[in-house]
Amino acid sequence: MDNPAVADTFGALGTACWCVQLMPQIWLNYRRHSAQGLSSAFMMFWACAGIPLGVYNITADLNIALKIQPQILTGLSLVTWSQCFYYQRKWTIPKALAVVLVVAAVMGGIEMALVFALRHGIERGIEWPKTLMAALAALLLAMGVLEQYISIWKHRSVEGISFPFCGIDALGDVTSIVSVVFEPNLAIVSLVAYAVEFVLWCGVFAFGAFYRFIPWVKKHSRKDEAQQHGQSEERFEDIAPQTLPSTSVFRTPSGEQELRSRILVAPALVV
Repeated sequence: MDNPAVADTFGALGTACWCVQLMPQIWLNYRRHSAQGLSSAFMMFWACAGIPLGVYNITADLNIALKIQPQILTGLSLVTWSQCFYYQRKWTIPKALAVVLVVAAVMGGIEMALVFALRHGIERGIEWPKTLMAALAALLLAMGVLEQYISIWKHRSVEGISFPFCGIDALGDVTSIVSVVFEPNLAIVSLVAYAVEFVLWCGVFAFGAFYRFIPWVKKHSRKDEAQQHGQSEERFEDIAPQTLPSTSVFRTPSGEQELRSRILVAPALVV
């Protein structure tokens, strides 16, 4: 489907979604002076994913929004990644700034070199490196989300995961897919890269339904039964675990449990 206006519009929406999901995290880290529970590996996977995704979107000559999108993803991910080291490992500001600038420069140089190399190959009819870039992008994006799966499976919990912001990321994938569909030349491998991450986010929401929604339904159904039999509702108060407010956009269950343990230990320190 060849409709540049639709492709540009949805490409811009996808870029906006990917900005919206990370900028609140950066601001939140700054305001609370902490990156507790935030995974630096998660952010680095996304930062690295921007390189092959950017190379593919540029060499495939997709719309300008999709060309810019990976650069923004890498930039914001690196900022968040550096905050993890600044707040968690107590790096100084000059050290954190120097490291992130060097990493960003190296990543930018690699992407630029790959773009020129792939364009030279495309002129000679060599297309497989471009497909490889899309595959690498899909893999790295997936690895970032898969860390959530590992943490959920390990702790049997989705506590601390911010589903609204996961939804924004998934929405960015959907709008990017629509943008690619309306490009003059349909880029199947680009669709796959965005679709893989979207499917994985759907899995996170499925875990959320399993660990949160179903127990909530069971709890309230048992309360209704108790009321019908004249029993006290207090008996059922401990069926669902007490939840803590999510203080991180991308907090993992392991980070939430660590925060919970600190909160429980803190009162014991008060004399």
